[in-house]
Amino acid sequence: MTASPAIRLHGFPLSGHSHRVSLFLALLQLPHEFIQVDLAGGAHKRPEFLAMNAFGQVPVLQDGDLTLPDSNAILVYLAMQYGQGRWLPSDPVGAARVQRWLSVAAGPLAAGPARARIHVVFGKNAPDPTLVAHSHALLTVVEASLADTDYLVGAAPSLADVACYSYIAHAPEGGVSLEAYPRVRAWLARIEGLPNFVGMPATPVA
Repeated sequence: MTASPAIRLHGFPLSGHSHRVSLFLALLQLPHEFIQVDLAGGAHKRPEFLAMNAFGQVPVLQDGDLTLPDSNAILVYLAMQYGQGRWLPSDPVGAARVQRWLSVAAGPLAAGPARARIHVVFGKNAPDPTLVAHSHALLTVVEASLADTDYLVGAAPSLADVACYSYIAHAPEGGVSLEAYPRVRAWLARIEGLPNFVGMPATPVA
């Protein structure tokens, strides 16, 4: 299906949730307009933004008449609307395996590497040992999951990889080293080698 020229992404460049959508739009080669939300200025809590997402969170996607918040929901929509069956399996087992990782992205990934990075990058704090420990517990599971496969769900990239990439790639910014996870690092490199890959801007590591 041809992409609508009216795709707009409301987000923030240093948000991993925003980046996973930006990355997927790039991988799908979908032209779009990126609208930066001034988080520091509280733009995400103003009535006009809350009308798009009552939770006051980025990102929000607009595609024609559709307004859709939540990064993982946006990934599912884009995959089904424009992905031509490549990124979200249609068989029950494959779809369930992808959903498992979308849940990981919304749960342990958000509570571990994402929060650890926010604590350091936006909170201007030293790394939090508890958050770092949560992050390493997750990375240990991801490392084991990649023992026999190139991507999180099989031999080809899927929404699972897109949803989990950003915060794992930038985990060191929260004081979480990736040194002990060679399979994770190889997986990140494979994603970064995909055609049309775009990265999230790096922030200094203390």
